[in-house]
Amino acid sequence: MKLNGQVELSRRNMLLAAGASGLALGAPLQASAVRPAKAKSVIQIWMWGGPAQLDTFDPKPHAGADYCGPYTRPISTNVDGIQICQKLPLLAKQADKYSIIRSMTHGVNGHETASYMTQSGRPAGTGDVFPCAGAVVSRFKGYDAGYKGLLPPYIVLTKPQGRFSESGFMGLRYKPFATGGKPSAPVFTVEGIVQQGISEVRQRDRRKLLSELETLGRRMKGNLAFGKMDECEEQAYELILGDAGKVFDIKGEDAKLRERYGRSDFGASCLVARR
Repeated sequence: MKLNGQVELSRRNMLLAAGASGLALGAPLQASAVRPAKAKSVIQIWMWGGPAQLDTFDPKPHAGADYCGPYTRPISTNVDGIQICQKLPLLAKQADKYSIIRSMTHGVNGHETASYMTQSGRPAGTGDVFPCAGAVVSRFKGYDAGYKGLLPPYIVLTKPQGRFSESGFMGLRYKPFATGGKPSAPVFTVEGIVQQGISEVRQRDRRKLLSELETLGRRMKGNLAFGKMDECEEQAYELILGDAGKVFDIKGEDAKLRERYGRSDFGASCLVARR
């Protein structure tokens, strides 16, 4: 490129010049760009085997039918210059509320290995098992930040995202709580919290019977071991019978809201995650 017929700049030199000017302004730019995070929780929707990027947020209508299939008419969003698939009209109206990243890829063809790389940010085969993003957050923004809730800070609906250990070398303390069960069922049976076919009355009767049978603990009041067991039992029943466990119960949600989310396991999982 020639400027005023005298200075010749290649594209590489232009980028270097832009980078140098950016470094000169680095401090004020960083000060204005960095904002403290406000989110208190995050929902990650892991679309295992979900629709391809060409069918959603990165349409390529001129690539030919072998690539884009029938979706050849992308629609404009409420952000100038951004188009998405024609099947996502509601998302098109809210494009100013989300970010689309179209520049990420990797050379891993195995889904399990690729999932590990995506979730942990590390390549497989290094000899170490690194924790996934959720486990890291549960440590630094959860337990290490003084989290005292009964529900673990990292919950997965309904099963872990891969066959690798999601807590990695950090240990089982930061492993996600996987609910199991079927969220769209009339009763969402959450493993260890909600049992199918056992009413709340029966649960309370069971606890009462357990208390009547547990005579040794009452005779050894002040014993640290029994005190710890009592504390664990109290927390367990608070999950089963208290308000904490009710977060998984969506039977009382408005019928119209249920329909908007969909009656499938995926839709019900999203609604539970919102709660």
